[in-house]
Amino acid sequence: MSTGEIAVLVASIACACAVVGLLVAISSLRREVGRLRAMADELRRQTLPLVADAHRVVDQAATEMERVGAVLDSTESVHATVDSASRLAYRAFANPVVKVLAVRAGAANGIRRLAGPGPEPRNGSDAPKDRSR
Repeated sequence: MSTGEIAVLVASIACACAVVGLLVAISSLRREVGRLRAMADELRRQTLPLVADAHRVVDQAATEMERVGAVLDSTESVHATVDSASRLAYRAFANPVVKVLAVRAGAANGIRRLAGPGPEPRNGSDAPKDRSR
């Protein structure tokens, strides 16, 4: 055997070893791809119902948000109505109430004067001051 033939034989053996190594690697990769595919299928089976539930919950939340918005709109309307009604009531009753209180105070002073001489109120107050301090 010549040197060239030995080199070809060594190269052939190296190529055969490389092919066997590649076949083992491909076989291992194929097994792992199968396991990965099975895991992906299992994950899909588990997540699809969860995604459907999430869609349903989001739809319910959107419906509830619309209801809350309607309630807030109604509340704002009621607030505005009550506010305007209270302003109207204040304008309608403030002046007559003040007048009634003034007439009452005047009548009380008139009755006191007609009732006879009595102690004069001090400092605009009918109650005597406590001077024991």
